[in-house]
Amino acid sequence: NDHVLIGKLLKNYWKPVYCYLIRLGYNNEEAKDLTQAFFHEVVLGRGLFQRADKAQGRFRTFLLVALKRYVTNVRDKEFAQKRIQKSMLVPLDMVDESGFNALRTELTPEDSYQYVWVSSLLEQVLEQVKDDCYKDGKVSHWHLFCERILGPIIDKTDPPAMDELCSKYRIKDHPTASNMIVTVKRRFRVALMNHLRNLVSSDDEVNAELEEIMQFLPRIAQDHI
Repeated sequence: NDHVLIGKLLKNYWKPVYCYLIRLGYNNEEAKDLTQAFFHEVVLGRGLFQRADKAQGRFRTFLLVALKRYVTNVRDKEFAQKRIQKSMLVPLDMVDESGFNALRTELTPEDSYQYVWVSSLLEQVLEQVKDDCYKDGKVSHWHLFCERILGPIIDKTDPPAMDELCSKYRIKDHPTASNMIVTVKRRFRVALMNHLRNLVSSDDEVNAELEEIMQFLPRIAQDHI
């Protein structure tokens, strides 16, 4: 139904849309209102998702074109609010723009949109890999991956020594620990590729998506995908 559809679309795309609007100069409340108005009126109201043809391009690119057109027709916050009743608003997960302040000066609105989409995608992939590791009894595998690979990438710090990790998780030697990390890295790549295949219609487009993702990752992260 409509509620399920709008919920799914918001989950996957609201952050890129929101951050695009923030980067254009809208404040937090304005960006939230415009994001929800855009999804209700254009994406859902005009059947944008159903009209998007995978063969004609990736949905997020299609969505960005529609968003640009929508913004040109919105003069101010009040105009957007008239188009959507408050009772229809879908709560957004994040209401504080402080975490996106860096996007104001470092990236263009378009790059902000793409960057946040990539970040959201990777969050979903990592959550899936974590859940799979826990279900398969590979909790130590996951924690090793987080401490040796993921944490240093996110925090921009040096990875902890393998001796320290082996001692912490009672792993007999470095090769065993390395193999455990490789297991999670492989799961991550498989999960990422599966997510990408669900978004496009050909292997060529999967590779194009992967190349685009790489552009928004630091070099150290690229070496581990």
